[in-house]
Amino acid sequence: MDWKLEVVVVPVTDVDRAKQFYLEKLGFRLDADTQPTETMRVVHMTPPGSACSVVIGPAVVPAGTDLGSGAALQLVVTDIEQARTELAGRGVAVSEVQILDPRDGGKFVHFTDPDGNNWAVQEVRERVGAPLS
Repeated sequence: MDWKLEVVVVPVTDVDRAKQFYLEKLGFRLDADTQPTETMRVVHMTPPGSACSVVIGPAVVPAGTDLGSGAALQLVVTDIEQARTELAGRGVAVSEVQILDPRDGGKFVHFTDPDGNNWAVQEVRERVGAPLS
């Protein structure tokens, strides 16, 4: 049996603000925006080329909640410089490229969403080690 991580629920304080950030600043695709109950809204979005999506809405936290130690998420790209340029061009406050290791997989940039959820973007050009299935 395969166990696939396909959805990550990200806590936010303002669903509309978060939705705008993920769609307009990060370029995610909107998959659904529904209200299954009177008190719950579910906004489902997917990064370009990803099999895993982000859902906001079910985990709404009060404004002022410190999410700095909350969600920590990571995207993987094949060109970190291009990814950084795209994010910065969309108005995302993204870090400079950080090289933790000169080998493949050692380059990162970081940013936070409007609620302080931490994101990393890692450059991986070639998958090595265990084969992917």
